Amino acid sequence: MIARSRPLIATIALATTLATGLAGCSGSAPDEPPPLSDEALSAVSTSPGAPRRALAREIDDLFVREDLGETRAVVLMEGGRIAAERYAPGYDANTRFVSWSMAKTVTAVLIGLLVSDGRLRLDQPAPVPQWQRAGDPRSAITLRHLLQMRSGLDHTESGPDARTSSEVQMLFLDGRDDMAGWAEEQPLEAEPGERFEYSSNTTVILADIAARVLSESDDPDERRQAVSTYLRSRLFGPLGMTSVVPEFDRSGTLIGGSLIHATARDWAKFGDFLRNKGSYRGEQIVPRAWVEAMTTPSPRSPQYGFQTWLNRPLEDGEGGHPLFPSRAPQTLFAMIGHMGQYVLISPEQRLTLVRLGHSDEPQRKALLQQAADVIELYPASGT
Repeated sequence: MIARSRPLIATIALATTLATGLAGCSGSAPDEPPPLSDEALSAVSTSPGAPRRALAREIDDLFVREDLGETRAVVLMEGGRIAAERYAPGYDANTRFVSWSMAKTVTAVLIGLLVSDGRLRLDQPAPVPQWQRAGDPRSAITLRHLLQMRSGLDHTESGPDARTSSEVQMLFLDGRDDMAGWAEEQPLEAEPGERFEYSSNTTVILADIAARVLSESDDPDERRQAVSTYLRSRLFGPLGMTSVVPEFDRSGTLIGGSLIHATARDWAKFGDFLRNKGSYRGEQIVPRAWVEAMTTPSPRSPQYGFQTWLNRPLEDGEGGHPLFPSRAPQTLFAMIGHMGQYVLISPEQRLTLVRLGHSDEPQRKALLQQAADVIELYPASGT
């Protein structure tokens, strides 16, 4: 009995071994993604211009993936219409979100309006009175240099010690009452035009220049009122951006590098206006050529234009790039703010994607790739 049973036992063992091996070759079945929640599906319009469920899942990931940080608001516009909109608990369509450095792009448009009015010149010395004294080498700084972050001024945006940051000194310490005055006092550390150095101080200088053009008074209230009225009548009003609240320092200078507040929808509206090269509902608010200049690479930084980030590749690869050249058209450009504020604008895909929230540096790397996942759902269709 025992001897006769051995072939059967061996056969069973062989079959088991083969089955196990075949299973290992074929691989285990991939885990099914969890079902989409009603909240995830309802955030996407019925005709978003991309597969609806796939889009809902990618946007849902922005809110539920812990490695991306805290997403508080997402608005996606496709072809000028809202394709998706979602908010985290405690936030809604009426919440004003701080811009942080997204404000820099708004300041660039403010300067563009004044250039189109004939009140400023791009390649003439920047009209900062203390730079025009005889023998002052800062007299070589032009408006173009400031817009492209290559003024040569000794401005250090950040570093291992916050006390050495020019931005911290200007916003919170020595310069907080007269931010532009403090920024303008700094000496040169490089020849104007020779080196790119990202700097919030530089943008506040641009805001001060705008205030000097719009108001002949040094009175803070008059400066504040002049800039507010101009922005409202020439930019925010025509765009229907009714939620915008800009902040000013004690000297009446717009804190144009970091402190403008608006709803997610209004940030999306501003981005879409730039996607349309300065046009909104048939009205050319800022010249088309100015938006083209804003999105043209600087001679010293292919990833930067006029106070605007560009999706252009760097010579040394993509490491440290603020966007994702390998995953979206090079015509994509962006407004980027501290801790993960993004307005991503892709003219070729007719898209404007707003993501607002709070993410640290490692989380922002993952967040960018997730934003690219959303954008890749849309084919490039030309401008």
